[in-house]
Amino acid sequence: MAGFASIGPARGLCLGLMAAALAACASTPASISAGGSDRPGASLPDYQGREPRVVDYSARLQCVPFARQASGVQLFGDANTWWRQAAGRYPRSNSPAFGSVFVIQGYNNPGRGHVAVVTHIDSSRLIRVDHANWLNEGEISVGVPILDVSPNNDWTEVRVWHIPGGHWGGRVYRADGFIHPFVLHAALS
Repeated sequence: MAGFASIGPARGLCLGLMAAALAACASTPASISAGGSDRPGASLPDYQGREPRVVDYSARLQCVPFARQASGVQLFGDANTWWRQAAGRYPRSNSPAFGSVFVIQGYNNPGRGHVAVVTHIDSSRLIRVDHANWLNEGEISVGVPILDVSPNNDWTEVRVWHIPGGHWGGRVYRADGFIHPFVLHAALS
C-alpha cells in the first residue's frame, strides 16, 4: 500500500482492496469436480444456507417478466426471441456476468426458450441463477446452479440443477449465451 500513500489513506485502502479483488478474479477458478459435477448423483458444494430453493410457489410468473424486472433488460415477447432481439441493443457474449440474462433454447420442446438472471459465478463452468417457471408452475426459484457441459467451455450446452430431486437434471440444453444489462448507443459523429 506504500504506492497509494500519496492519494490518502482511505482511498489507498479502497484501491488496495480493489486490486486484491481483481487479482482474485484473475486467478484460476476452482475445478467443477470440486463440487458441481455433471455426473449423475453428484452433489453441490455447500452453499452455507444459500442452497437452491423455490421461494414462491404461488407467484404465477413466466420467466420473461421475471427476468426483465430482475435484470433491467427491457426486451419483450417469448424467451426464444430474446437473443435475436438483443442484437444491437444489448451486449451479448458467452461469458457469464452478475446480472446478465442467460438465454436457453429448447426448454420443454424445441420451440420454447427460457431466460434466467445470473446471481453468482462459482467457477468458469458453474453459475447460479434466479428464475421463474422452470418447473412449469409459475414459481420463483433462487440460487439455482447451471453447469456448462459444452466441450469447448463456451456455455453453449448446459445442465440445470433439479431442485425437487436434489440432483443435476438429466437433460442437456442448448444455450445462446448471456445478454448484459447495458444499453448500446450508436457513436455520435
